[in-house]
Amino acid sequence: MTITTGDSLPNASVLTMGPDGPTGVDIHDKIKGRKVVIFGLPGAYTGTCTTAHVPSFIRTAPQLREKGVDEIICLSVNDPFVMQAWGEATGAIDAGITMLGDAEASFTKAIGMNFTAPPVGFIDRSKRYAMLVDDGIVTILNEEPGPGQCDISGGENLLDQMG
Repeated sequence: MTITTGDSLPNASVLTMGPDGPTGVDIHDKIKGRKVVIFGLPGAYTGTCTTAHVPSFIRTAPQLREKGVDEIICLSVNDPFVMQAWGEATGAIDAGITMLGDAEASFTKAIGMNFTAPPVGFIDRSKRYAMLVDDGIVTILNEEPGPGQCDISGGENLLDQMG
């Protein structure tokens, strides 16, 4: 079942690159008592993800922080090595965006945002979405209706919804 506004985020362990290599990150620890933006996407280095979705959050990061967002997280079903390299290549890390790899799709499946498209090599990947989470509760959730689209899940739309 897909998560909806008003739901509590389920817990899952995802990965980031720490100083000594891949490091586990507990979602509940990351969001507890904080206002966090999480945006998920099908894959690092893929077209729309690289040219539209990540750049929208790079552009809006300062304004999101002004509205009280403690952290902006990009999450994809990739390993942490790829997420780190992609974050560096796009400038997301320089913009203060946290890049997390959901290598086993455990978080993505837990929130019902997984899909599979074998013709393009996507198995248990993430749909494109953005959410605002306040102390573990989803307060805004924007899921794109189709592949290659980045309108309602972009940083600008989320910023507008926050008022």
